[in-house]
Amino acid sequence: MGSEVVTAVENLQQPLLEPSKSDVDFRMESVLTDPHLPYYRRVYLAALIEIKFLFHLAAPALFVYVINNGMSMLTRIFAGRMGSMQLAAASLGNSGFNMFTFGLMLGMGSAVETLCGQAHGAQRYDMLGVYLQRSTVVLLLTGLPVTLLFIFSTPLLTLLGEPADVASTASIFIYGMIPMIFAYAVNFPIQNLSWWIIVIAQIMYIKMSPRCRRTWAGFSWKAFDGLWDFFRLSAASAVMLCLEAWYSQILVLLAGLLKNPELALDALAICMAISAISFMVSVGFNAAASVRVSNELGAGHPRSAAFATVVTTGVSFILSLLEAVVILSWRQVISYVFTDSPAVAEAVAELSPYLAITIVLNGVQPVLSGVAVGCGWQAFVAYVNIGCYYFVGIPIGYVLGFTYDMGAKGIWTGMIGGTLMQTIILLIVTIRTDWDKEVETASRRLDKWEDTQAPLLKQ
Repeated sequence: MGSEVVTAVENLQQPLLEPSKSDVDFRMESVLTDPHLPYYRRVYLAALIEIKFLFHLAAPALFVYVINNGMSMLTRIFAGRMGSMQLAAASLGNSGFNMFTFGLMLGMGSAVETLCGQAHGAQRYDMLGVYLQRSTVVLLLTGLPVTLLFIFSTPLLTLLGEPADVASTASIFIYGMIPMIFAYAVNFPIQNLSWWIIVIAQIMYIKMSPRCRRTWAGFSWKAFDGLWDFFRLSAASAVMLCLEAWYSQILVLLAGLLKNPELALDALAICMAISAISFMVSVGFNAAASVRVSNELGAGHPRSAAFATVVTTGVSFILSLLEAVVILSWRQVISYVFTDSPAVAEAVAELSPYLAITIVLNGVQPVLSGVAVGCGWQAFVAYVNIGCYYFVGIPIGYVLGFTYDMGAKGIWTGMIGGTLMQTIILLIVTIRTDWDKEVETASRRLDKWEDTQAPLLKQ
């Protein structure tokens, strides 16, 4: 047995990605299925392999998400320095309309995560470029009706009960975000001016990088085939992610109906900005979980897919606990980054315990959603989100906030209840997953959508 352990350790010390026929690593599945190694030794060695994979994927994704979200956070900081009304308006614009678009476009593009991840795991690299093009077509078409919502933002906000002055000021901010809709359309399949700089840089990387040589074979007519099936998977993803993204934003909209809406919106704007930065950490692990699970399923490694789920969820949960401790420790002073108002600072301090609980839950829930995307469970998660968020969380929050006069605290309590229920359901489903069956499902999906047509433009 000692020789087997030594061999396993030597394999573990090899480079994470070796130049070979496939970029999919088979060592973890080999370790997990090795009958000669003790159980705890298998877990230890597999964990070392998975953590290398995890941070190799999550760190770049986390960096990109934090930088992108930093634009929204800086907007809130600048608006807060201009005045309370401007901060409230920017909060509605960013948290309302921008997050509506972000959730919708990210969801409509997330089919790429499922399909590209599984195609890469199955070594069907030529399909990655086709899926990218197909997703871009779907997203550009989705952006057209979304633009109309932005144009008519003033009457929509007024219809939702927001004060006329806040709605009018917020609409000025919203009009300036219209170009971002179509930047999202190109950015999300590959991940204002700053957004288009990101898009151009990513296109250049795909075109010039040797790592993308096998995945980009030129523009193909295949991008326009099978759009309906692709749209159905994308729509399920969009519903799943929109219900998640809009859930916290409804808190902001309901806060605008409270007795002192300006103070409530200012406090929630700061809490949402802090939560968004923390959430980006979980989203980074969400992306890593999606890639790892889809890669392993595509490669036919059920045990590795299950183990990747456990490790990613555990690491993200531990980091979220640390973030919550930091928030509670700095709750009296953290708001002064955004505003000089003592009243707003006091309101933020009172909401900090709710923020800390939300951060901890967000350390688990997005990772499980990433696993769902990797497996292609988007439609199921959408139903879970509808039930937990909109039939449990929001009604309870409304009753506590308005009927029992708990204000923003009551609304947020209901929201936490919905998120907790959703997290528990996803945990139970993930624990009971038949990973061998998921491998078979991934194989059938790739066989159905395999590219067989010539490229549109020869490279």
